[in-house]
Amino acid sequence: MLKLKFREMHLTIVNKVNTAQTANIINFLFQERVIAVNDTRELQRIRDDPQQQCSELLTLLHASENPQAFVKLYAAINGDSELRRLNNCLINFQLQSQPSLQYRSNR
Repeated sequence: MLKLKFREMHLTIVNKVNTAQTANIINFLFQERVIAVNDTRELQRIRDDPQQQCSELLTLLHASENPQAFVKLYAAINGDSELRRLNNCLINFQLQSQPSLQYRSNR
């Protein structure tokens, strides 16, 4: 569910982060063993374009087999006071999408 929310909000997330925020998220995800050394290095090479860097990070997480990838991403975003509003957007998205998911499960 969280992975789906991040996918549907991909463009919003990419457009709201800056270089320092993306770097902090990458470092946190590396520390938490969500992304590997090689992936971290590749992402750090894109530091001049924070939107591309963030987009690449999200794409990497979507391709990941790590079941905790988006839980840790959510925690990383929640740890940044400026990005916390993204988590509010994710929560609002969940509340808006729940009735349609409930409708589908009742069919």
